[in-house]
Amino acid sequence: MHPHIAEAVKRPDLVSLRPDLVCLRFETMKIYSALGAVRHLLESGAVRPGDTLIDSSSGIYAHALALACHRYGMKCHIVGSTTVDRTLRVQLEILGVTLEQVRPSKNLRLDQELRVRRIAEILEANPSYHWMRQYHDSIHYYGYRDVADAIDREVPAGPVTLVGGVGSGASTGALATYLREAGRDVSLVGVQPFGSVTFGSEHVSDPDMIIAGIGSAIPFQNVRHELYDRIHWVNFDCALSGSVELLRTSGIFAGLSTGAAYLATTWERRRGDSRTYVFIAADTGHRYVDSAYARHADAPDIDTLKPHEITSLDELRHPWSTTSWPDLSSSGES
Repeated sequence: MHPHIAEAVKRPDLVSLRPDLVCLRFETMKIYSALGAVRHLLESGAVRPGDTLIDSSSGIYAHALALACHRYGMKCHIVGSTTVDRTLRVQLEILGVTLEQVRPSKNLRLDQELRVRRIAEILEANPSYHWMRQYHDSIHYYGYRDVADAIDREVPAGPVTLVGGVGSGASTGALATYLREAGRDVSLVGVQPFGSVTFGSEHVSDPDMIIAGIGSAIPFQNVRHELYDRIHWVNFDCALSGSVELLRTSGIFAGLSTGAAYLATTWERRRGDSRTYVFIAADTGHRYVDSAYARHADAPDIDTLKPHEITSLDELRHPWSTTSWPDLSSSGES
């Protein structure tokens, strides 16, 4: 029996789609990150029960931190993006979270800058608040050790290719790190939207991209670039195709970042070797029903899609590009 709903919701399911293809499916992945971080802060004495924790979020982390604060008797203050929808706002309100949403912005960079600026103002007025810094503080790696242990325990012995949206860097970075520490041969494949600075695609915009949380307009310290073996840049149409195909063939209803990860995984798998491929489904698809899934009839057939292999960031192009990241970074482009 679980002592709190956060402990139940956090647990992922490992779903075998084929003998060498596994979906690591979460209801909401960042609860692991938030619970691990808050627990560490309490155990280290950095915060005490009743203190206020504050951070910025586009949505998923806001819910995760709210549940972690509820679990450990903390107060929660979120400076949210306009992507925090009504369903989440109502939940946060009932959970006692103080939620502020910044004004709508023309681009992701301005949205993130507004949120960070507002946090600075709040901290100046409330110096006792603790800023969680999900994008920069390595404590957000700690909660994923249990997930890595589950993968190591349940996925057959042998080399593994792990595929997932990069976002803050904590989930893919932590899982690869802990699996490698356990002695597994792990190839890490990161997925990015166009327009993100994290792996240098800020010069290629994607006005249709609505995948919250897997890219960034500002550098994130939790992204450890040296951990990644390959990077895929995927636009909205391709991510939608991956999501629709995954639902159609497996019944897994997940967000657009999962569709992008599934698409990248299918390509990596075609390259052919005796590895097990594990892709991350970070959340469910419910918040993408109107903005994406409702357009499923227009999604290109996944079998018609093929990435453009690049050797320079100048070669990045829609709808889908990929590269060996160590080769690109060694050429001085990272």
